Amino acid sequence: MKIGVLFDMDGTVLDTIQDLTDSTNAALAHFGYPARTVREVRSYLGNGAWRLIRGAVPEDTTDAQVDTVLAYYQPYYKAHCQIKTKAYDGIPAALAELGKDYPLAIVSNKPDAAVKTLAAQYFPGLYAAGESSACPRKPAPDMLYQAMQALGVEKCIYVGDSEVDVLTAKNAGVPCLSVTWGFRELSELEAAGARYFCHETEKLPEMIHKIAGEVYGK
Repeated sequence: MKIGVLFDMDGTVLDTIQDLTDSTNAALAHFGYPARTVREVRSYLGNGAWRLIRGAVPEDTTDAQVDTVLAYYQPYYKAHCQIKTKAYDGIPAALAELGKDYPLAIVSNKPDAAVKTLAAQYFPGLYAAGESSACPRKPAPDMLYQAMQALGVEKCIYVGDSEVDVLTAKNAGVPCLSVTWGFRELSELEAAGARYFCHETEKLPEMIHKIAGEVYGK
């Protein structure tokens, strides 16, 4: 039985927060809105680009205005998503080790174009998909199902850093490994119902093997 391992991108395999913050603030500045801190931007992440901008603009901003800011933000971020972004220390080695035993993929709520651009740079050859009109965003399970189909697997373990990822895995009926180096605190993950945790990137292969054994008997 082949088991796939699917990874969220932001806060899980890539530290993208500075480019996201810079791009968000560039869009806000373009329309005369005040800038946001890294901490604030981090709290808006996880539910797609529209929700990011909705959180970043003033509360009295209309949805139509959010759409306008988003239309500026998306191409700006696509062009500036590789400036300060980097893989977390230990992630390339962990994925190389896991790739010996499991098919791997990346699924993310960030725009599909940016996901594919970053995946091609940092994880060449991996299936990668982001938010698009062709697939509902997480926590809908569709992204996971599409990735599993692309990998040719019927079972998977999903790895993420947020409450959205915990819920996505629950909706897909698959186990979730929550990492604690990302954009959410351990307490937030626990409150969301997370069961498995990984605190160090070097421990990823060990934890994936443990979950595969406990859940799938591998």
